Amino acid sequence: MNSQGVAPQAAYFQRLDTLRFRATEHVGGGWNPAEQHVAPALGLLAHAVEADRDARRDDRLPLARLSYDILGVLPIDAVDIEVTVLRAGRTIELVEARLSHSGRAAVVLRAWLMQEYDTAAVAGTPFARIAKPEEMPEWDPTTLWPGGFIRSVQVRRQQIEPGRASFWLRTDVALIEGERVSATARAVGLLDTANGMTPRATTEQVAFPNLDLTAHLFAAPRGDWLGFDTTASFGANGIGLTHSIIHDADGPIGAVSQCLTVRPRRT
Repeated sequence: MNSQGVAPQAAYFQRLDTLRFRATEHVGGGWNPAEQHVAPALGLLAHAVEADRDARRDDRLPLARLSYDILGVLPIDAVDIEVTVLRAGRTIELVEARLSHSGRAAVVLRAWLMQEYDTAAVAGTPFARIAKPEEMPEWDPTTLWPGGFIRSVQVRRQQIEPGRASFWLRTDVALIEGERVSATARAVGLLDTANGMTPRATTEQVAFPNLDLTAHLFAAPRGDWLGFDTTASFGANGIGLTHSIIHDADGPIGAVSQCLTVRPRRT
């Protein structure tokens, strides 16, 4: 068992068929523990795109951009995935994946896959590194959020102010029971946590779920820990933005943005 009481062999999804999966208790959401936290579903869709790619070609084009639209909530139940190549190409592809429940689409992913080239001579980024996981204090996200998914992650966080923090996450829970997935799909399954790790206001004051998530990756993630340098902003008009620079053990590897609907709670 890990420190959250989750067995290492636990999984977020169980495969029922080629493109049908059953969500487990470990996907329970923060806004409603009886509904899915969308983070694992995003990783599942990324895995589905990679699996479809590998069935069609042998060059393993990396996922460079993943743009998700979240169309509705998901019960903790069976889900279906459909993958379609929108723009086939030798070096670049645009692929769409849809996750649905009982015939209703809940999440749509459009992913650009791009051929790799040797650009080591010019590689680099001015994005600042964050402190290493061992240099940050442990933090328990269940003090803010309920649900099986939040209980399944380990967090180390440096809070600067409400809406501004850097943190690292990892999980012992597999994305799919009994199956290996890529480091990218596994990392993508954690990205949606960014919006809840350093909120600007309490959930008693406002609800601030995200409607989308767009990730740009210029390097594939390595290691167990995934790092975030996150800023959350609320406008005066009910619209918000959570923006994160994503890190692995070697430094920054990409960026993630989430559009928020910020709704005051009724008193």
